[in-house]
Amino acid sequence: MSNTVLKMNSGQLESMREHYRSKLTEKVPQGGLFVAKTGSCTITAYRSGKVLFQGQGAEAEAAKWGTVNLKPSSPIPSRKPASTLPSDIARRSFIGSDEVGTGDYFGPMTVVAAYVDKQQIPLLQELGVRDSKSLTDDKITEIAKQLITILPYSLLILHNDKYNEWQQKGMSQGKMKALLHNQAIGNVLKKMEPIKPEGILIDQFAERTVYYEHIASQKEIVKENVYFSTKGESIHIAVAAASMIARYAFLKAMDKLSEQAGFTLPKGAGAPVDIAAARLIKQQGEQALPSFTKFHFANTQKAMKMAKK
Repeated sequence: MSNTVLKMNSGQLESMREHYRSKLTEKVPQGGLFVAKTGSCTITAYRSGKVLFQGQGAEAEAAKWGTVNLKPSSPIPSRKPASTLPSDIARRSFIGSDEVGTGDYFGPMTVVAAYVDKQQIPLLQELGVRDSKSLTDDKITEIAKQLITILPYSLLILHNDKYNEWQQKGMSQGKMKALLHNQAIGNVLKKMEPIKPEGILIDQFAERTVYYEHIASQKEIVKENVYFSTKGESIHIAVAAASMIARYAFLKAMDKLSEQAGFTLPKGAGAPVDIAAARLIKQQGEQALPSFTKFHFANTQKAMKMAKK
């Protein structure tokens, strides 16, 4: 069995827990924070910050979260240093790319790439563009409506039917995101011609090598001046703007789905989602779920059990 260990900070652990929300198990070892199981890997996160990846897909799964810190019973592999972010990146003209909806059971995945010229940075700051996690959905909607009138951007929406089709064919969520990010960035570059950005920052969800492996089959792959970083919203305002537009699109899509359901569908993947899905099953049948949900999430089985009671 392959084993890989990473050392993560508290913020990274929380992001990881959210990412694996649908795959979390109830049994957690002493000193552990959570355990998640994918098809080829078991992920165990500990309060110490260490995260253990076990199984055939351990190395590939760990690579999504950064450089391998330790591989038990084997020497640490040598790796090429990651591309360093420019020291003045926050003041440069950049394309930022981010996605929303990946951890939500109901609703689509939305990916946005947006270009911010350095001369527009003070304007966006004045509008209140910043890390969307610190803002309410109403405030994000208010700001995003202004952003879409002043920024070159590309919005791609992966609706649930298509998401489930891709997932059933064996495509990981990471690959879906990579394909959409690459396409959205390419779309913005075409809109901007002949102007070129000073760089492109993708809110990192996979290691650079893994990202490019995901999109290797694409005819057009954007590689020039592309940077990857977690917490991209705090590094360049273009990522924050892209995140806001993506969230706005996700909220609008959720409103439409709620209309189709006949009641308000909750966000996230917690207990209220299970209750709502069970209600949907009782009203429209199990066959309705693939159009509303990311069907492979654990919520599906929970909702089906609840609907039978």
